[in-house]
Amino acid sequence: MYIILVYDCGEKRVAKILKLCRKYLNWIQNSVFEGEISEVKLKELIFSAKKIMNIEEDSLIIFSGLSEKRLDKQIIGKERNSIDVFL
Repeated sequence: MYIILVYDCGEKRVAKILKLCRKYLNWIQNSVFEGEISEVKLKELIFSAKKIMNIEEDSLIIFSGLSEKRLDKQIIGKERNSIDVFL
């Protein structure tokens, strides 16, 4: 599945959530990630994030679709991190 993940965490937890998300997805902008991920890996990511987060203060929002082709993406301004893949 293809997901877009957005998080909002307290200052003390931001670096840990950022590092966790980078293990699974492509960083595209502050607190925003995207990429293909299996259901098992997504559950693993969510489980790990919940251990870091303060559920009463922080949020993790996940938009999911069958594939990137099913979502339109429009970038206005500077793209923070290109996800081009070179083989």
